[in-house]
Amino acid sequence: QVQLVESGGGLVQAGGSLRISCVASGRTFNMYGMGWFRQAPGKEREFVAAISWSGGTIYYADPVKGRFTISKDNIKNTVYLQMNSLKPEDTAVYYCAADSSGRAAAVVALYQHWGQGTQVTVSP
Repeated sequence: QVQLVESGGGLVQAGGSLRISCVASGRTFNMYGMGWFRQAPGKEREFVAAISWSGGTIYYADPVKGRFTISKDNIKNTVYLQMNSLKPEDTAVYYCAADSSGRAAAVVALYQHWGQGTQVTVSP
């Protein structure tokens, strides 16, 4: 069983940067593929970025390509999302998720474990 706890969200002005983190419990974290998703009010949860267990495969959603970077530290049991050049449309609750298959996946249904989310608000 994996438990995920996100942190690092907050309020930032457009054009600014923020790094959010997700710490996982469990001794097999290094075998998990990890993903970041976000959900804005009134909208469905959408894919942001994913990284495979080894870090060798990484995917980004088109709206964040070139601005966001996902990384994984298997020693610290932590996955990060560095967000640069933030826009008001990036405002959402950001969730990290873990997939025991180890793949980098862009589909919500492929993840078995979810964190509680962290709010990111970007002001104009």
